[in-house]
Amino acid sequence: MQPAILGPLLLLPGLLLAGCGGSSGGEDNNGSGPMPPAPVTATFGIDQRPVLAPIDLPIDSSQPGALILENGFPNLSFTAPLFLTAVPGEARLVVVEQGGRIEAFENDTASSSSRTVLDLSSAVLFAGEQGLLGLAFDPNFTQNRFLYVHYSRDNPRRSVISRFSWLVGNDLVDPASEKVLLEIPQPFSNHNGGMLAFGPDGFLYIAMGDGGSGGDPQNNAQDMSTLLGKMLRIDVSPENPSDPYDVPASNPFLGQSGIAPEIWASGLRNPFRFSFDRQTGALWLADVGQNAIEEINLIQAGNNYGWRVLEGTQPFDGSANNLPISAFTPPVFEYDHSQGVAVIGGYVYRGSLLPTLVGVYLYSDFGSGNVWGLDYDGSAAVSNTLLGTAGSPTSFGEDSNGELYLVTRGGDILSFRESNPGMGGTIPVNLSDTGLFKNLSDLTPASGLIEYDINIPFWSDTTIKRRWVAIPDGQKIGFSAAGNWTFPEGSLVVKHFEIDTIEGDPASRRRLETRVLVNRSSGWEGYTWRWNTAGTDAVLLAGRESESITITTAAGGSRTQQYDYPSRTDCLQCHAATEGFVLGLHTRQMNRDFDYAPRVDNQLRSLNHIGYFDSDIGVASQYEAYPDIEDAAIDLTQRAKAYLAVNCAQCHQPGGSAPVDMDLRFDVELSQMGVVDVLPQAGNLGLVEARILSPGIKENSVLWERMGLLDENRMPPLASHVVDSQGLSLIGQWIDSL
Repeated sequence: MQPAILGPLLLLPGLLLAGCGGSSGGEDNNGSGPMPPAPVTATFGIDQRPVLAPIDLPIDSSQPGALILENGFPNLSFTAPLFLTAVPGEARLVVVEQGGRIEAFENDTASSSSRTVLDLSSAVLFAGEQGLLGLAFDPNFTQNRFLYVHYSRDNPRRSVISRFSWLVGNDLVDPASEKVLLEIPQPFSNHNGGMLAFGPDGFLYIAMGDGGSGGDPQNNAQDMSTLLGKMLRIDVSPENPSDPYDVPASNPFLGQSGIAPEIWASGLRNPFRFSFDRQTGALWLADVGQNAIEEINLIQAGNNYGWRVLEGTQPFDGSANNLPISAFTPPVFEYDHSQGVAVIGGYVYRGSLLPTLVGVYLYSDFGSGNVWGLDYDGSAAVSNTLLGTAGSPTSFGEDSNGELYLVTRGGDILSFRESNPGMGGTIPVNLSDTGLFKNLSDLTPASGLIEYDINIPFWSDTTIKRRWVAIPDGQKIGFSAAGNWTFPEGSLVVKHFEIDTIEGDPASRRRLETRVLVNRSSGWEGYTWRWNTAGTDAVLLAGRESESITITTAAGGSRTQQYDYPSRTDCLQCHAATEGFVLGLHTRQMNRDFDYAPRVDNQLRSLNHIGYFDSDIGVASQYEAYPDIEDAAIDLTQRAKAYLAVNCAQCHQPGGSAPVDMDLRFDVELSQMGVVDVLPQAGNLGLVEARILSPGIKENSVLWERMGLLDENRMPPLASHVVDSQGLSLIGQWIDSL
């Protein structure tokens, strides 16, 4: 109703002026009567900003009684934060930044500043999964002022466990007070684990990953002579104060030949966050999986948790150990990669603000952003409930009262509260009920949805796509010339997929799905509606679905193509915080012409004209645009880098979800991308002289080889079952030319 009412009203000022302005120059040269109105020349693709029609996609919690995640400290932001904890005996919290700093601030939602109490950035190796990874306060901190950190160092690459003193006089941690307790060599740059925590027994527990690469090629997790792939336990109050630590007499392998005495438990891959239940003392640990399974374990002395023989409960590599399967302790819970790709361990909730969750283990996933509550009865998982979502969570944190926070890669610290019963709304089951389209038959969008196109589409298995964006009335997009655009709460991004069932024949085109990203109160969430075979409406999916589609080839034959419809968790694996969650709406992608019908105009120019940006961005020609990757007249390196930036950089950049030190963003110089003549960190695919990118030899380049695969080693890893032959050719030519 709203657009229909407002449309005529916008014409009233002009009509009134025409009726009463005759005495002020409104006559022609002969004075014979009013001059006809001057014709209006439309010079923009969009003349004025359309009013956004009511859309039935609520931005509050989608489930009555669900957990609401909100910025707990809206005036604070941190750089690559990895952990939060409380300062013992104080009303302060500290945040660990991966780059090497520890920031302290008052535990007050109104806090507007933090204090750097320790800066190890000059010593810390900060790249990929390396950096300042863990912090634990001594159980007697209020008396001895000791704290312990886990950080990465270079030359040689190693993990360092050190003790520092936090001085009372200047309220700073003294860098000169460092006492190194442990240095553990690291063969690769990933799978560092990193968490430190004191148990109820007063001993320091240290989680170590398997040393990295992919598939644990050195079998560290099962090698009991190394500390990698283990949970360690040490006594940081040694009998001889000059010693770095003692090994507790109750450690399960103390005195056994060939076994490192510090080991408390074994068979871990990349334990990313563990915690002790402050009521029962149980040790909960989340272990990041390889290609298929994420797992949650209850760690007990002497147990072997299976990696790399097992990934979760699934067989992985039986050659790693000749023990029977019964020798390994299974996880208490596991999930596959339709739900996420990197589990983030949490805490058993023991606070008072979330009464329905007391005793429930809260945890998350870095890729999907899902936050779950696992109810465990002491012998089995009773339920696992999706409570909410967040953007790229990296850790949970607990304050002195047992209240939980969620640390995000983007720099925010989220707090939790329970919604009131019935609060929020539900997402419509049928696409026709969302109000996104006025007419489904021809996909006429609702008022306020602006169609756009991009310079380089993300590879999507030969599908044809259309795109729309909408932001709430009166709101604006935060523009960036080369970085991420920012979008206000309530923004919508819509992408529609179709496929030609006869190659090259638009008449055979079939509707597949319509995806919608909504910037809700808890962050971006993705939804998929799958079209019926008649193409008349689409139904909201509860999870990932697949089908086989028969495609008639141009040569007259046929092929069967698997097509995956993404789940809500799948969406946020690519739409990650590193790219601002919205992939196509960037300056280099949007700086192009679009047929707005009846006029063609530059998209940046049109959006700027209607006030879509937070400032006047000026002429579009001053901004860069991605090159046409099919134009052989354009520099090959520029075209190749643009392809990689669009298809790979959302994961392969600092802070991305890929566990390797690669930076495939367009602006990064080739020498700084971490790929040229670099040994692969996640498996060599059996190539004898494997490099991530071997100059002049594409066949020795893991980056190129993965693009041509369709198994678990392929890139991109999600929802693609057709090789991008043009992209493969482009990257192959580029590598061979180097």
